[in-house]
Amino acid sequence: MHIRKTIAAFSILLLMPALLLAQGRVVESDSHRFEEVADAVWLVTGTGSVYTMSNAMVLVGAFDTLVVDSHVTPAASRALLDSIPVITDKPIRYLVNSHYHFDHAHGNQSFPEGIEIIGHEFTRKKLNGELGNVLEESTFKSFSDPVPATVANLQRQAAAEPDPARKAQLQERHRVQSDYLDAIGEVQPTPPNITLETKMTLFQVVDDGSREIQLHHFGRAHTGGDVVIYLPQDKVVFTGDMMLPGLAYMGDGHVNEWPATLDGLLSLDFDTWLPGHGPVMRTKEPVWNFQAYLRDLWAKTLLMHSRGVSADQAAQQIDMTNHSQNFAQIRGAGVDPRAIRRIYQLLDQ
Repeated sequence: MHIRKTIAAFSILLLMPALLLAQGRVVESDSHRFEEVADAVWLVTGTGSVYTMSNAMVLVGAFDTLVVDSHVTPAASRALLDSIPVITDKPIRYLVNSHYHFDHAHGNQSFPEGIEIIGHEFTRKKLNGELGNVLEESTFKSFSDPVPATVANLQRQAAAEPDPARKAQLQERHRVQSDYLDAIGEVQPTPPNITLETKMTLFQVVDDGSREIQLHHFGRAHTGGDVVIYLPQDKVVFTGDMMLPGLAYMGDGHVNEWPATLDGLLSLDFDTWLPGHGPVMRTKEPVWNFQAYLRDLWAKTLLMHSRGVSADQAAQQIDMTNHSQNFAQIRGAGVDPRAIRRIYQLLDQ
């Protein structure tokens, strides 16, 4: 049953177990690495033994745990759930989806029955099929369809590799990708059952009073339903893929609206931001750099479109090397064609 809420509250007493205090700020399981960025606020990344693809965040309390994002497959999500006991034995009460994309939400189905899943209303509609089958969309297929070829190529490389150490590395990569290929077939998109349109506030009880967890939707950006998770007292924000250390995927983006949405992010008072991919970030400069890139990309693509250049030709010709100092992945002319096709789609509308 779909439930719509704008404000929710729950009480969690944040308490660090003595064992973790002794272990320090980084704790690992076989599949996951937990880095504490504030009291009981953990950025979660994969160790490589399971293909997770995206980051997650975990907030630990005395009675409950909140998780942000569920990884790329049910198998990856199960590995996360199996790993969380290295930092807490408290049951999970909430899962928050930063957006609907497969690498952040296709593990939703692995969370036990009774856990509330929170996301934007657009995310709910994408994952419940109201806006089409996400498993048939170009975003999912463009990342997932090449996996069989990757598996086969790794198998060939491992078989031909004479160096034992290098062969072992290739064999391990082959195992991880083979497991990922098997896991893709298990996916059943599972939508949020609690949604927000612009803002939701959760309250946690801490030693010195209450602690806010704010969920904000500042506008369309990476998708139509990006949500950032903001902890005002800790000055920490989880940005999902709306803001990454490098260039974000734009195949479902609203490039013309994205810079203004990032102004919303910048309106928050934060010192630390946790991206959907990549390390902990402690400077806002990449946000300003990305806003400049987005505006420039929109203008250059608009010019190509007005001249009647096809999207794929424009993707080859557009030169963004004036931003290469800020984005290391820019090495010459050319832009991800999925981004340009999306911009053309918006212009044609």
